[in-house]
Amino acid sequence: MVTTPVTSITFEEYLTYDDGTGFHYELVDGRLELMNPPTIEHFLIVDFLATLLKAEIKRLNLPWLCFRESGVRTGKNKSRLTDLSVVTIDQAKELLDKSAVFQSAPLLIVEVVSPDSVKRDYRYKRSEYAALEVPEYWIVDPLTAKITVLLLEEGLYEETVFTGNQQIVSQTFGEIAIAVDLVLNSANLG
Repeated sequence: MVTTPVTSITFEEYLTYDDGTGFHYELVDGRLELMNPPTIEHFLIVDFLATLLKAEIKRLNLPWLCFRESGVRTGKNKSRLTDLSVVTIDQAKELLDKSAVFQSAPLLIVEVVSPDSVKRDYRYKRSEYAALEVPEYWIVDPLTAKITVLLLEEGLYEETVFTGNQQIVSQTFGEIAIAVDLVLNSANLG
């Protein structure tokens, strides 16, 4: 993780920040932190889950949307980029002509762990998403072959870890029946 030469930036400045490089940044305590480009494995898992969640939203005719790489404000001068977030249509309408950084809690956030994001996904985002009151947070970890589902209970996350052929249990998507292996194997090209 590289911090840019910009020493301090407000959340409002972050919403319109463009250094012309095309790189993606998170805002952490007023500092821009460069996000490394994802691996192909990462892209394939995110694509698989986005397709699955969008199909479930459509099947159940829910007033929700699933976005990749949208932002979520997690503090005064903090904003994280999510791999996937599920939000209500009303939340999306609030941002129609604005930067896609949600200032209210998404219904569900999914992060796919990469070697440089372990601490960020398991520690920092976990505490920030809990403080924002995101009801459900999935940590998909191909490095350790597990998916951790965190459900918000009285301000703290209760975690359940799923591995192998165990099916993910989701509060937000109560009818989903998908095994961890299937999610992680979606990244196999061979």
